[in-house]
Amino acid sequence: MCSQDQVVYVVSRDLVKYASLLPSNVSRSVLVHTLAKAFGLLSRDYSPAQPIQLVEPRLATIEDLSLFHTQDYLDAVLQDPRQTNLDSTDFGLEDDCPRFLGLPEYARLVAGATITAANSLHSGYATTAINWEGGRHHAQKSRASGFCYVADCVLAILLLQKTTIVPAAPLTGSLSTSPTQHKKQRVMYLDLDVHFADGVANAFYSSTSSNSKQVLTFSIHHAAPGFFPSSPLAQLPLDPSVPFDPFTLSLPLLEGASAKTFASIWPHVERIKNAFNPDYIVIQCGVDGLAGDTKCKVFNWCLDIAIEGSLGWCVSRIVNEWKGSRKLFLGGGGYHAPNAARAWSYLTSIILKKPLDVSVNIPDDPTHSAFPLYAPTFTLDVPAGNMVDKNTSDYLADVQTRFERVSEILEGVLRTQQS
Repeated sequence: MCSQDQVVYVVSRDLVKYASLLPSNVSRSVLVHTLAKAFGLLSRDYSPAQPIQLVEPRLATIEDLSLFHTQDYLDAVLQDPRQTNLDSTDFGLEDDCPRFLGLPEYARLVAGATITAANSLHSGYATTAINWEGGRHHAQKSRASGFCYVADCVLAILLLQKTTIVPAAPLTGSLSTSPTQHKKQRVMYLDLDVHFADGVANAFYSSTSSNSKQVLTFSIHHAAPGFFPSSPLAQLPLDPSVPFDPFTLSLPLLEGASAKTFASIWPHVERIKNAFNPDYIVIQCGVDGLAGDTKCKVFNWCLDIAIEGSLGWCVSRIVNEWKGSRKLFLGGGGYHAPNAARAWSYLTSIILKKPLDVSVNIPDDPTHSAFPLYAPTFTLDVPAGNMVDKNTSDYLADVQTRFERVSEILEGVLRTQQS
């Protein structure tokens, strides 16, 4: 039996091998896990107060994947990509989501890794779990999209919201559950990727009654004409042209969003979380909003936990202040591979409650052959650049007004559920 502060980190050689073949992020997985290892983060000795347990993922079965995806889509994705006469157009397996050698193994391993992580929480084995290969938030029920082939976020939420009977003994009390209690689980999904989490939002959005909703999705992202993905759900809430669901929330930010902007909007996130009071929180930590991302170049977010509103600061708030919920941390976007490795290694150290110093040098030793890729600084930090933050005080005031109303509506719906 594990301690209640157990952190599960899902990784295996096969997971790294096949994730490193993903066309949009070739070799990123290798960098992420070798840097975490080089910093000593994958050793149980790194943080005795918050021990880490490495767990190998199991392959997702057809039954696992069929909980969300259609059978014809799975038939297409899991076919050997070397076969000829495969119809790709009906399933989005072209353009940004091409077939590639290893796709069937990749899809089953990434989904299996997130399911493994979610199971470690649902079974009471751990209070926190990490799968940096997950977070594929654009995949649809029967279509690949936005570099995402499998909806691992949705599969995790479907698993976590299941009724539980008994959490493991070490968790009893810390999460206010009774050993004999049958309880429907509330799951909050928080997405920090620069792109709107359309796959997850579409899976749980309802334009009709929101009574007895057990899942709340909240995406913080950029939205603008021509910016992927285009969806009415990506806009600020309370638009009269879009039926409002208080359990499907978006907070779009304008170009140049910085730590200052995130610090301004974070109280809205926490009020929503406090109102919903989730049993589980799934956090998609896409890092394509960090300054210097080679593909997106939209936000100017930084990493340093000491800067209020930074990515490190936000994750630290979730880890240290959001009590009473088990937490699943997933990866996502991030197209500057060395910076993605920096960020997820740093977030791992925060999750282990022993944050690295962002000024620390990238380890240069024989076990870390990727060292030259961290030029020119060779330090852990990803600082902000010189972009102008276009999130004006007027825009943020509009956000505040809308989310105060959203919070009131959500709180009213939840009171009705409880009565």
